[in-house]
Amino acid sequence: MKNLTRRQQEIYDYLIEKQYYFDQPPTHDELCRALGLSSRGSLHKHIQALVEAGLVEPMDRSHRGIRLVDPGEPEAGIPFLGSIAAGRPIEAVTQPEFMQVPDELLGSSPCYILQVRGDSMIEAGILDGDYVVIEQRDSARNGEIVVALVNNEEATLKRIEQQPGQVILHPANASMTAMTYTTAEVAIQGVLRGLLRSYH
Repeated sequence: MKNLTRRQQEIYDYLIEKQYYFDQPPTHDELCRALGLSSRGSLHKHIQALVEAGLVEPMDRSHRGIRLVDPGEPEAGIPFLGSIAAGRPIEAVTQPEFMQVPDELLGSSPCYILQVRGDSMIEAGILDGDYVVIEQRDSARNGEIVVALVNNEEATLKRIEQQPGQVILHPANASMTAMTYTTAEVAIQGVLRGLLRSYH
C-alpha cells in the first residue's frame, strides 16, 4: 500500500471511526463539512489516492459517496506444502493450499504442513498418509523429529542426532537403518509439532 499524506490518513481515519454510524456511506459534500474542507476538488484528489491505495471504493452514481473496502476474511489455517518422505528422501512440493490446525499444535514460529509418504517413522506413531505440523526452525535438539533438507535438494522426516562433523538421521522403523551425512549436507528446515490423521 502506498504511503498516505496527513490529509489522506485523516480522511481514512474518519471513515474508520464513523463507519458504524453512517446509515449509508458519506458523500463528498458530507466529508467536506465533517473535515472542514473548503475545496471539493481537493477532497476528490485525496479520495482518488485512497481508491488507488485499495482502501476505499466509490459508490454507484446515485449515491455519489465512498465506502471502505472490505478486507475480507484472512486466509484460514497454515500452508500445506506437499509431501515428504518418511522412507528415502524426496523433494517437498510447494502447493498454494491452506489447512486449519488446532492452536495447540502451533509453535512460536511460523508453521506449515506436509503429508507423510512412507513407513520409516511408524514406530513414532507417524503413518503413511498422515499430515505433520512443522514449526519453521533451522536448529533442533538431539532426539527431535525434523524436516531435514539433504544436499540442498531433497527433504526427509527423521529423528535427528547431531555429532561433531556429522548428522545422523534415524528412522523409527526397526527394519531400516540410519543415514549419516556431514553437517554441510544437511539443513534443518523445521521441527515436528503435531500430527493430523484422517480415518476415511
